Amino acid sequence: MSRFPFAPPPALRPENIQARFRSALHEPRTAVVLGRWLGAAFLVCFLTGLISHGLQDPPGWLRNHLPSRPVDGYRITQGLHVITGIACIPLLAAKLWTVYPKLFTWPPARSVLQALERLGIALLLGSAVLLLFTGLLNTLQWYPWPFPFRQTHFWLAWIAIGGLLLHIAAKAPVIQENWRRVRVPVVDGRRAFLTGVLLSVAAVTVVTAGQSVPWLRRFDLLAPRRPDLGPQGLPVNRTAVAAGTAQTSGADWRLTVTGPRGYTLTLDELAALPQYTAQLPIACVEGWSASAHWTGVRVRDLLDRAGAPESARLRVVSLEQGGPYRTTEMESSYAHDPLTLLALRVNGEVLAADHGFPARIIAPNRPGVLQTKWVSRLEVLA
Repeated sequence: MSRFPFAPPPALRPENIQARFRSALHEPRTAVVLGRWLGAAFLVCFLTGLISHGLQDPPGWLRNHLPSRPVDGYRITQGLHVITGIACIPLLAAKLWTVYPKLFTWPPARSVLQALERLGIALLLGSAVLLLFTGLLNTLQWYPWPFPFRQTHFWLAWIAIGGLLLHIAAKAPVIQENWRRVRVPVVDGRRAFLTGVLLSVAAVTVVTAGQSVPWLRRFDLLAPRRPDLGPQGLPVNRTAVAAGTAQTSGADWRLTVTGPRGYTLTLDELAALPQYTAQLPIACVEGWSASAHWTGVRVRDLLDRAGAPESARLRVVSLEQGGPYRTTEMESSYAHDPLTLLALRVNGEVLAADHGFPARIIAPNRPGVLQTKWVSRLEVLA
């Protein structure tokens, strides 16, 4: 008799479940190997996600310490974030296939330890599936849900980490026993199955990573974006039409710089100032990135002319009509970096409307959403 007030339905009775799950690969060693791979990919994805979140929305204690170097820093970390996130999909599927018979054991928990293990599994599985699902749709720029993606993605990641730590703690004896191959018996098909999983991960990576890894671009078959397609050879996330800036005229445009000695410049006056060229990447949260040669005026020169102190932060205001990034803030480490430009040209051509004409911000190691386009105002912040 069951100690529970009700018995499981026939399909969930232990003897019937075991009869249905006959593969020898539903065993601890295979689960531990897959868990190691999945844990490593998830850890890289989690840490690079924290970097992205910190650069986009830094807490107060971090704001004055954001690094503008290496130049390709955000390109690398966000590329790794999306690559490992996509790699987690086949790894998680294989891991779930290996352990899913355990999900149907009855009763669900026979001890406090097992109850904690089940809680960890519920937190880890639910949050991980949501993370990968919403993250994959984010690479496609498709948001069919009512909640804000970035904030929800951030907190789901912390829930998943908590569930993972709880799961590891509950399963520590099993993990230790099956960590090394010499301690467990050989199971027919295990090596072939694990090799198949690795080949699946490699295939998924090769056909999607080209959006951020230039030397894999020729294999870029399933990636959501091609970094070399778009106006002036660069992709565009938000067009001038969508931003309401398509009719902006260079003759009527003015740049206002506030500060102790604020001033206003026409486009011709801005173009007459010393111009600098820097090769910098545009790297976006969706995982794609592309390098270009940008030409314009150094932001630090504009701030010096306005009498801004070296420690001053900057608020950048766009002509964009609405949108969460119409106004952005730039920390002093970026504002005074000699590579940070108010760009007027890209790859030798005047900026296209979709790339921010008349002027846009381009800075090293900075998320693409903060590389403000259609700039009209620079405000010095104390």
